Amino acid sequence: MSSVRNVILSFSNGIATSVAVQQGESVLDAALAAGLPVLHQCRSGSCSSCTAKLVEGRAGTRAGASSTLLRSEFEAGDRLLCLTEPETDCTFALNYASDAATAQAVTAHAFVDSVEMVASNVVRVTLELAEGAWLDFKPGQFLQVRVPGTDVTRSYSPSSTAADLPKIELLVRILEDGVMSTWLQERAKPDDVLEIEGPFGRFFLREKVPAPHIMVAGGTGLAPILSMIDTIRRKPGRKPPILLSFGCATPDQLFCLDDIELRKHWVSGLATRISVDRGASGDLLSGNPVDAIREDDVTHGETVAYLCGPPRMIEAATHKLKHLGLRPENIYAEQFAPSN
Repeated sequence: MSSVRNVILSFSNGIATSVAVQQGESVLDAALAAGLPVLHQCRSGSCSSCTAKLVEGRAGTRAGASSTLLRSEFEAGDRLLCLTEPETDCTFALNYASDAATAQAVTAHAFVDSVEMVASNVVRVTLELAEGAWLDFKPGQFLQVRVPGTDVTRSYSPSSTAADLPKIELLVRILEDGVMSTWLQERAKPDDVLEIEGPFGRFFLREKVPAPHIMVAGGTGLAPILSMIDTIRRKPGRKPPILLSFGCATPDQLFCLDDIELRKHWVSGLATRISVDRGASGDLLSGNPVDAIREDDVTHGETVAYLCGPPRMIEAATHKLKHLGLRPENIYAEQFAPSN
């Protein structure tokens, strides 16, 4: 029996390409060696950048590997290509086009412009790329930022857009004893230099989609959603209807509400629902941003959804939206979880 498996990678724009995968080799390693445009980042199962859907054949996870996939996702056919070893010839569907990986990750330096507390546990960090430095990103993708004086990196999705470069805006959740949190609160000052790398990730806005958009954000998962809304706003032509459901645990943890309100004036089709788990009053809804999604929010067969927040929120939102009739392939998600 041959130890080589033929794996077909099918991109969302209809392009499919095959690669030979040796026994003991991951699909991602084989694809990258063949020069195929597969999105990836950590290559160790710590992120979800290389997720693909197994649509034909059998493929398991490398023995002893730790994966960020939920059990329900694995059972539904999702695989992390960096950990996946085909057991038979296979076909994987990728939910991005074959040109999505054109923006290659680069390392650059940026100056700190400002660090501003915008909620009880969130800061807005504004950076400016150093002279001669440049990088690009799609709205929703993330950057890795090295904590000065350490080898520790943290991942953040810009709330700004590529059109705002060389300015980059990040929304960072403050964690007790967090390495980045401690630096931001105790030592960061204007003109400090940060090393950043990116872009990474397969979570990004699929542009030119006229169907309604549902965007669900928990906590600092709002950052990439703001970037997506601003990108849609700046594009010429008719805008799709957008529903933004955003929530935090308590009112003091909410942030960027003025920014959201301003965008409602800029984008006529933008509707918003703001939720808190506890202490709701006035226009705030009681519950989480998934609770705020209603049955009549999915009336178009091609509605797309972008979900960003804690893993449990992502799982709940995905389950609810599927129940409401949203096609699984039209749901894009990014989990935001505290780093160890």
